[in-house]
Amino acid sequence: MIRVGLVGAIGYGGRELIRLLNLHPEAKLVAAAELEGGKRLDELLPAFGKLIDVVCETFDPAALAKKCDIVFIAVPGTKSMALGAALRDAGVRTVDMGPDFRIKDLALFTEYYKVEHTAARLVPEAVYGLVPYYRDKLRDAQLVAAPGCYPASVILPMRPLVNAPIDKSIPIVVDAISGLSGAGRAVAEAFHFPEMNENIKAYRIGNHQHTPEIEQELLNTFMVQFTPHVGPYTRGILSTITVHLKEAFDVAACYERYADEPFVRVLGEGKPAEIRFVRGSNFCDIGWVMDKRTSNLIIVSAIDNLVGGTAGMAVQCMNVMFGLPETSGLRLAGMMP
Repeated sequence: MIRVGLVGAIGYGGRELIRLLNLHPEAKLVAAAELEGGKRLDELLPAFGKLIDVVCETFDPAALAKKCDIVFIAVPGTKSMALGAALRDAGVRTVDMGPDFRIKDLALFTEYYKVEHTAARLVPEAVYGLVPYYRDKLRDAQLVAAPGCYPASVILPMRPLVNAPIDKSIPIVVDAISGLSGAGRAVAEAFHFPEMNENIKAYRIGNHQHTPEIEQELLNTFMVQFTPHVGPYTRGILSTITVHLKEAFDVAACYERYADEPFVRVLGEGKPAEIRFVRGSNFCDIGWVMDKRTSNLIIVSAIDNLVGGTAGMAVQCMNVMFGLPETSGLRLAGMMP
């Protein structure tokens, strides 16, 4: 049985990780760390009553290393650098579900996150946790940077197309809409019910922090015009990606690489993805339309931002790291209706 620790249990990503671990046949949550310890986790998170028996403790990397085989970090961006460094110094395998170890170019990290990286020495060893592309490296990884939710919804449909005859002189255009859980549990007026009910809005246009992560994992082949939106629903990301072609090509053939991937579903041409079929699951659905009039390929992908975009991908990474079937604890269909 894999002994799992979690730092940041009460955030949305942490809660989802606990839910998935509770279903996992080979892993068990044995420790949870918060800024203030002493409270039972099921008191803080009543949804887990009669399901878990863990008392929150204050963060102590040495103690976590003794009792855990792996520790997940689920805290807001820029807050996990010090935590990750402490856990690695204590010798425990670590998966950061935040952005702190994803971007290899530290100048870009500073530009987009507005802070200097305090654990720069660890960035080169961090393995990006997008399983279909880093499976071999993940097996021996000691530090994993789980992908961002928006990036996963773009990289999975676009990575197979990096060598396709796409006009790379024109930025690919990504319009993505996320449910409100993507903003985290912190209270903010912009996401209050009266502000978001019957509303949808774009934000951080032209300077969103996930842009360099997306471009990095598309091998810096494309410039990306990324525009995120938030809508009045709880979870899920729908990304519409528009690329201009130099010439027509067999899109389906490019996506054949996903035939044996357990959590990527290629729907095919004329079948755009929908959030309702991936909600609560670890799947990424991909469909597309070829617009012959404009010579544009329009790809539509859908993921659950808390599972396929956060906790589910992190659990899949853990499964690879410990030699388990990748689907362990993740065989969940989308919750529809």
